Amino acid sequence: MNHRYPMDLSLFYIISDIKLTSKKNTKLDISRYRIQCYINKVRMKITSGRIRIQMFQADDRLIKKARGTDKLKKIAVIHDLSGMGKCSLTAAIPVISAMGVQACPLPTAVLSNQTGYGSYFWDDYTDRMQLIMDEWKKMGFKPDGVYTGFLADARQVDVILKFTDMFCTDETHILIDPVMGDGGNIYRTYSEELCEKMRILVQHATVITPNLTEALLLLYGEQGMKEKMELFSQMDETQQLKETEKSGRELADRFGLKSIVITGVDVVCGDGSVKMGNLVIEENEADWYFSIKEGGSYSGTGDLFASVLSAGMVKGISMKECVQKAIAFLARAIHDAVLEGTDRNDGVCFEKYLKML
Repeated sequence: MNHRYPMDLSLFYIISDIKLTSKKNTKLDISRYRIQCYINKVRMKITSGRIRIQMFQADDRLIKKARGTDKLKKIAVIHDLSGMGKCSLTAAIPVISAMGVQACPLPTAVLSNQTGYGSYFWDDYTDRMQLIMDEWKKMGFKPDGVYTGFLADARQVDVILKFTDMFCTDETHILIDPVMGDGGNIYRTYSEELCEKMRILVQHATVITPNLTEALLLLYGEQGMKEKMELFSQMDETQQLKETEKSGRELADRFGLKSIVITGVDVVCGDGSVKMGNLVIEENEADWYFSIKEGGSYSGTGDLFASVLSAGMVKGISMKECVQKAIAFLARAIHDAVLEGTDRNDGVCFEKYLKML
């Protein structure tokens, strides 16, 4: 008696000491042990009370999963938790999860809402981060990646440096978003001490994702950043792109980085229109990726962008491909926010586009 089954069925059989040596024409004697097999086509035949199975075109990815070699990746996400504003952990967790990676949050602070609103409640978690890390150490936690975002002060950088000592190996992928300012302005939490600590932290990174302001802060500090931003404002499109690339290469050389993504660069075109540019420097190659500039500066867009890159990073996807995926995802979310007239502090309408990831 012969039977054929479609691809989407999971078949459970009793299998005796199986070793898969071929994707095609593999005959299995299934008399004693149980295993789950995922296959494209199967032919079963019952002979003399024994069941034999012949597999055709076995799906290699699913076979690896059945063997237990395709383990779920984990990223330690070190960020604040803001109840309102669709940023930080509330942006990172859904994006990373949608990309098939486990997000393990380590909160740096708990806020009622992000700080762009008129007022907010803030509960600093600096002293409690070590307590969480101690428990994770007891559990034998081994992250495949680390993603750090907004940090309140230089003390938190010290905690993250300790985290890398406790949990990271040469195989751990680390993405650092050096949140310090935007649009030529520094954030209220900025200090020269924080910037100096950030320069130490980024040397541990696999990739960093500063905006142009933050890239210049890392290179020149606050005063030097302002002077450079003034010069950038007087440049045409070609000059601006060239100088941004020069700054990116200088960052890579100074901090020993293989990958840098300078995000959200407003580029004024010859016809007066504005486009959003993202520069990827990877393995000493520089590439620009652009999208239409739509709406204003929305809360959490940088966090969403970096979250896509962090998940892609641990999955072995190139930064170039990650950036293109992030741009397409955010373009749809920002477009909907503009159509709905969403306040910039409330973030963008990204939830229904998670399926794009």
